[in-house]
Amino acid sequence: FSDIDEIRRTVEHCNQLPVAERHPYGGDLVYTAFSGSHQDAIKKGFEDMERRAALEGKAIDEIVWGVPYLPIDPHDVGRSYEAVVRVNSQSGKGGVAYLMKSEYGMDLPRRLQIEMSAVVQRKTDAEGGEVGARQMWDIFADEYLPGTGNGETAWGRFAPVSSKTTSDPDGRDHVEVVVTDRGREVTLDGHGNGPIAAFIDGLHGYGIDVRVLDYSEHALSSGGDARAASYVECAVGDRVLWGVGVHASIVRASFAAILSAVNRAQRDEAHAGHDAGGRSGLAGIGQAGTAISRPGGGP
Repeated sequence: FSDIDEIRRTVEHCNQLPVAERHPYGGDLVYTAFSGSHQDAIKKGFEDMERRAALEGKAIDEIVWGVPYLPIDPHDVGRSYEAVVRVNSQSGKGGVAYLMKSEYGMDLPRRLQIEMSAVVQRKTDAEGGEVGARQMWDIFADEYLPGTGNGETAWGRFAPVSSKTTSDPDGRDHVEVVVTDRGREVTLDGHGNGPIAAFIDGLHGYGIDVRVLDYSEHALSSGGDARAASYVECAVGDRVLWGVGVHASIVRASFAAILSAVNRAQRDEAHAGHDAGGRSGLAGIGQAGTAISRPGGGP
């Protein structure tokens, strides 16, 4: 049974009958969960397996299998974990979080999981069907990581260009962050207890009303050249929403995450204003700010 799919193909060829999707061991969907509660339980089961393996100093496949709704390890019959969780209109945050972590290493904070699952839900409700791992990433990148150089269509008022962080004589951080504002290069200058606080100060000086409510980060891989993912929950005006940044520098990733949240707030407000026939409340802010305009297109 180490290659159950080859056995199934042989049986289907000999009998000229398909194996039912939920047939024990060999069906296409026998190890697959669509329900949000099932997916959440499976995700927590895998996390518990990882925790137990770490405590015992063993690999996951060396400890006793124990994952809800999966009576055996799919690997034991030649299956992968890729099809264990599939996302459709029934799915919740558990399925989204599992795919983002298992396929792309993005360990989303819980409230971001909820926000992202709502984005995916709108997609599946509008178009029907399932969302695979690649489509999940496309949805995530379009929502949180636009214009990252991977072929996505860029959106958003602000885009990061470069940054420099120094220390003031009083021990506080001073940042100069170069961004583009609708294509026009400006420098945001701020001071604060840490680079993030200093960047927020620079945004305030430019007329952007934003506060950081929560923050988390992690490396996407091991090694000295590993990229970092930063997740920042922000209050932008009267809206609370998340931003995401990915960069080799954790500071740059944090700045990008804050700009992601600001861009998302403006985009949503602009859509609401367009639907109401009005003008976005964020559309004109910053034009008379205190940032330093810089001509040219280079950092």
